Amino acid sequence: MKGPFNPVEMIRSKRDGHRHSAEEIGQFIERFGAGAVADYQMSAWLMAVFSRGMTDAETVALTHAMLHSGKVLRLPSVTSPKVDKHSTGGVGDKISICLAPLVAACGVAVPMISGRGLGHTGGTLDKLEAIPGYRVQLTARRFERVVRDVGASMIGQSAELAPADRRIYALRDVTATVECIPLIVASILSKKLAEGIDGLVLDVKVGQGAFMKDLKSARALAQALVRVGSAAGKRVVALLTAMEEPIGRTIGNGLETREAIEILRNSGPTDTRELTLTLGAEMLLLGKAERSLPSARARLERALADGSALDRFTRMVKAHGGDVRVVEHPERLANAKAKLPVLARSSGYVSECDAYALGMSGIALGAGRTRADQAVDPSAGIELCVQRGERITRGQPLALIHARSRSLAESQAQHIERAFRIARTKPRARRVVLERIAR
Repeated sequence: MKGPFNPVEMIRSKRDGHRHSAEEIGQFIERFGAGAVADYQMSAWLMAVFSRGMTDAETVALTHAMLHSGKVLRLPSVTSPKVDKHSTGGVGDKISICLAPLVAACGVAVPMISGRGLGHTGGTLDKLEAIPGYRVQLTARRFERVVRDVGASMIGQSAELAPADRRIYALRDVTATVECIPLIVASILSKKLAEGIDGLVLDVKVGQGAFMKDLKSARALAQALVRVGSAAGKRVVALLTAMEEPIGRTIGNGLETREAIEILRNSGPTDTRELTLTLGAEMLLLGKAERSLPSARARLERALADGSALDRFTRMVKAHGGDVRVVEHPERLANAKAKLPVLARSSGYVSECDAYALGMSGIALGAGRTRADQAVDPSAGIELCVQRGERITRGQPLALIHARSRSLAESQAQHIERAFRIARTKPRARRVVLERIAR
C-alpha cells in the first residue's frame, strides 16, 4: 500500500492476498483506537485476514500493535523470573488456581491475567470469585505489589491492557472470524505480553471439549503461538493436551475451586495433579529455576508435600481480599440447594465421558454463560463420581448434580447420563499430554 494511509486500501490489499508491512499494521490499529477506522472497516479487514491469512511477520506486527494500544506492565520491583501459563479453554480446567501458587512457591513469579468463561468452557476469574471477597480487579500498582510480595497474583484484564484486543475480539465474535489462527495468536499474546513476563507456557487443548477439535488444527495453533511469541523475544513452550473428558472430577466454579485446593493440600484427582505438575515443571524451566523436567517436577512435589504451595495460595487469597477460611474449610464455598445423583443404567467400565456435553449441561445449570454479560451461580455444577476407565455397577451414581432447585437439576439429569458411555471391557488409557512444541 502506497501513499497516505487509507483503511479501504488496507482492506483491499489483504482481500487481494497482499502482505502488510509492520508500519501499515501499526497505523491501522492505532487509527482504529483513535476512531479513524470504523468498526465496519475493521470487520471487513478481519474477514479478509480470515480468508487470506497472515505471515508470521504480519502476526508479530499485529501482536505488537495490539500490545502497545494500551499500558504494558513492567513490574520493575519483581526481581524473580516471571512466567505465566495460558490455556485455550476446556471443561473442568481449574489448573491455573493451583498452578500459580505452586510455581510461586518454587521461586518463579506468576503474574496472571485471566478471563471469564464463555460457552462450554469455564473461566478462572469466575472460579476465583467463588471465594467470598476475592477481588479480581486490582490497580497495576497493587498487582505488582502482590506479585512481588506473594509471588503470584491472578486478576482480570483491565481496560488499560491491550484495549485494541478487547474491541477487535468483540467484532470477531459477531462476524464469524474467531477461528482464525493469526487473529487468535495476536489476541492471546497481546494480553499475555502486557503482563511483563519473561516466559509463557501454553496449554493448547484438543478434543471434543476444546475449541480445537482435531490434532492438526491444535498443532498449527500451538506452533504459531510458539513462533510468534519467540519472535517477540519471549521464552515460549506449548503442550497439546487432551480434552475429550473433563479435567478432574468437578465442573462448576465453586466445585472446581474446591478441587484446586485439594491439589494444593497434596491430594485430589490424579489427572488434575498430573497436568498441574507437568505444566509447572515447564514453567520452572522457562524461569530457569531448574535445569531439567525431572528436577523441576521433584521440586514442585516437595512444595505440595511441605505445605508451602498451600501457604502461597492462602497469602494470595488474603492479598486479594478473599476469605482465607475457605482454605481450611472449603465447605464455606457456595453450596447448592439441590443435589441430585445421576445413576448408571448398566454395569461395566466408563469408556467415554463427553466433555462438551457435560460443559453444556453445566451452562444450563448456571455454572457458565452464553453471553459475556451473564452472571454465574458459584454453587452450580456437576461432580463426577466416576472417570473414564473406572468400573461402575448399575444403580451406582455416575455424577452428582449441584443446582439451585431440584427441577433445574432434573432437567439436566438425562443429558448428563447420556454423556457417559459404559462398555464391557476396560478402555485403553489415554495420554494427557499429546505433544510438546518449543523452539
